[in-house]
Amino acid sequence: SISNTFQAPLSESKETIQQKVLSEFDEFANTLTAKGIQVHVFDDTEFPEKPDAIFPNNWISFHPDGTLILYPMLAPNRRPEKREDIVTFFKNNYSVQTLLDLTHYEKDNSFLEGTGSIVFDHVHKIAYATLSPRTHKALFLSVCDYLHYQPVCFHAFDKSEIPIYHTNVMMCIAKHFAVICLDSIADKSDRAMLVNQLKDSGHQIIDISFEQMNQFACNMLSLQTINDKEILVLSQSAFDSLNGTQKKEIEQFVELLPMSIPTIETIGGGSARCMIAEVFLQAKEK
Repeated sequence: SISNTFQAPLSESKETIQQKVLSEFDEFANTLTAKGIQVHVFDDTEFPEKPDAIFPNNWISFHPDGTLILYPMLAPNRRPEKREDIVTFFKNNYSVQTLLDLTHYEKDNSFLEGTGSIVFDHVHKIAYATLSPRTHKALFLSVCDYLHYQPVCFHAFDKSEIPIYHTNVMMCIAKHFAVICLDSIADKSDRAMLVNQLKDSGHQIIDISFEQMNQFACNMLSLQTINDKEILVLSQSAFDSLNGTQKKEIEQFVELLPMSIPTIETIGGGSARCMIAEVFLQAKEK
C-alpha cells in the first residue's frame, strides 16, 4: 500500500515467495514455542486471497480486562483477514468479557490498525500513537477512553517527511525500556513530551537512527515465557542494525531473540512485531 514505505516490489515468482514466507513463518513460530512461548497458529483460508494475513496484529487485540477489539483497516484487501472462526476460538478458550467491534468505521474511512497503530504500555495503562492515514485520532482516543488508558498521540515522519504509517515501526515499549526513533518526531515539543512520558513511567530510552528504524529495529515485541522469562522478539536485520551499546542496554532487561524473516520484511513491509497478536486474556479452565 502507498502509505507503507517499507514494502518492496516483487522480484520473484509468487510461488517462490510464498514458499519462502511459509518457511520463515514456520521457523519463527517453532522458535517461539521452543523458547517457552505459548503460540496459536491459524492457517490462512484459500479464498479470498489475503497476502498480509501473516500480520494479525492490525485487526485484533486482546486485553487484560477481557476485552477483544476488532479494528477498521485502511486497505480493502486486508479486511477479509478478520475471521469469525478465529474470534470464536478465543471466545471458546479464553475469558472474553467484551467484544468491541470497530470495523464499521471503515465505511466512514476512519481507521485504526490495532497494535500497529497503537503501542500499549499495559503496565502503566498508557497508549501511544503516531497519527497517520491509518491511525485516526478520534478513534484512538475513544479506544483509550474505553480501556481507561491514558492517550499519548504525536506525529512522526520518515526521512522524506512522509508520515510514518504505523507507530510500531518507530517505537517499541517493553517493561523497563523503550526503543524509539526520536529523530522521526520533528516537533520539538512532541518529542520532549514523549521523552518525559517514557521517563516518568520508568522506561530507559534507547534511541535509534532512521537507518536502524528502516531495518525494523523498533518493530520488536517483549514476550513472557511460561517460566516468566522476558524475551525480546526481533528480526535478524533489526538485530544486525543495532550497535553494541544498544544491544547491551537492552540485554540488561531481556534476552534478545533475533529471527531471520527477510522475505516477510521486504515483500510484506512488516517485521517480527507485526507477526504477533499477543494474548492478555485469562485462559478458561479446561
